[in-house]
Amino acid sequence: MSSNTSPPLRTDGLHHVTAISSDPQANVDVYTDVLGLRLVKRTVNFDDPGTYHLYYGDEVGSPGTVVTFFPFEGASGGRVGRGQTSATAFVIPQGSVEYWIDRLESSDAVDVDDPIERFGETVVPFRDHDGQPLELVTGESDIEPWDGGPVPAEHAIRGFHGVTLDSLNPDATGDVLETLGYERVGTAGERTRFRAADDRAAVVDLLDRPDGDRGRQGVGTVHHVAFRTADDETQEAWHDRLAEAGLQVTPQKDRQYFRSIYFREPGRILFEIATDGPGFDRDERVAELGTELKLPPWLEDDRESLEERLPALEVDRSIERTEGVN
Repeated sequence: MSSNTSPPLRTDGLHHVTAISSDPQANVDVYTDVLGLRLVKRTVNFDDPGTYHLYYGDEVGSPGTVVTFFPFEGASGGRVGRGQTSATAFVIPQGSVEYWIDRLESSDAVDVDDPIERFGETVVPFRDHDGQPLELVTGESDIEPWDGGPVPAEHAIRGFHGVTLDSLNPDATGDVLETLGYERVGTAGERTRFRAADDRAAVVDLLDRPDGDRGRQGVGTVHHVAFRTADDETQEAWHDRLAEAGLQVTPQKDRQYFRSIYFREPGRILFEIATDGPGFDRDERVAELGTELKLPPWLEDDRESLEERLPALEVDRSIERTEGVN
């Protein structure tokens, strides 16, 4: 379906964020044991199958909750700066700030800063074991917290709040965000806030830092940001709309758990538009998500060699919920 006959297009917010990390076991430890997210899928980087692709989110990996990683052991550290996503933010409930500060400060794997106020919300900035900037932001979310992890449900992360983009061309990036259906809702200093129409994972903050250092991709940096679309039909409409706007958009790629198109916006940040389905339970029962290495059909013949190359991963499942899941 072309964009000329489609209903008005708008994204419902973020689908997922993909970053680059180092040691895969350390990555699992931080995002499951410290942050309390669920490892919902262990697969490989389809473009570099000798490396894991690890997905973390809520119980089922709902769109708007999933942070993913390419863990490259021994890779060089990156530098967060202009031309990159400079922070990924998660929602925590009102009243949970002190709990999270205590939890993060008690971990040797992360570095936490004092909370700040931003657009009327409390923000707890911290960095993971690779130095990647993360934030916890008080707010509301329609995501039910996963109650099978180490964080009590009343304090648990409820999906994404949003991301901060440190663009090399903020005006042009802002135009792209508006093409995606985001609305400018406020400005504070060098930061302009954009919000999607939906309430989940709806926020994108855009920085204007003309004198800031340019970023360098590597360990501790975000690789790309993905926005939601409902299905193949709307994704095709997005492809047409973005191409008409002069952006170089890839053909659709099958990522097994969603389908994707990619483009690099004028501020040099890699964007993806991903379908909501088919979801992470297409090849594992919900109770067993993330327990086995899952490969796409075209890599199954290489399973033995891949399993020999990939390091073993241990996930503490001793307190996961086992009842009430299919």
